[in-house]
Amino acid sequence: MADDPDSEYIMIDSTIVRAHQHAAGKKRGSEARAIGRSRGGLTTKIHAVVDALGNPLRFILSPGQASDYTQAEALITDLPAESVLGDKGYDSKAFRDAIALQDAVAVIPPRKTSPQVACDFALYCERNLVERFFPKIKHFRRIATRYEQTPRAFMSMLALVSAFIWIK
Repeated sequence: MADDPDSEYIMIDSTIVRAHQHAAGKKRGSEARAIGRSRGGLTTKIHAVVDALGNPLRFILSPGQASDYTQAEALITDLPAESVLGDKGYDSKAFRDAIALQDAVAVIPPRKTSPQVACDFALYCERNLVERFFPKIKHFRRIATRYEQTPRAFMSMLALVSAFIWIK
């Protein structure tokens, strides 16, 4: 379904979903299952990339306490785009260099503590599409609360929900 994405720009972000208590089994530990423990309980973080129309292109799962930029380079690898839009959580020199290696422009506002770099805030306003994408997938109960024990099963559910979004 994602054979013809609008690759003018891509947007990257992540969200946390609660994992049901039965999703965390004893085998291979919680790291292998992409489930983390935080103050909110058992959580999984969904890292996503969407195209310029807000359609999903790629997902990566990690434990809920993982930082946003840990999966950022893997998410954008081999995705053609003129610009990559992200929030301040993705402001790192290594990620900006990875974007530049793909001949794209990083549209990421700098943190107050990092060196100030230029950011196209008019284009950055389009990033609301990735923010609106997460409620669309969380509308499905199996995504909003992770019931699957294995990351493979949960990724299958994400793929199914993504197919529904691409069809609309």
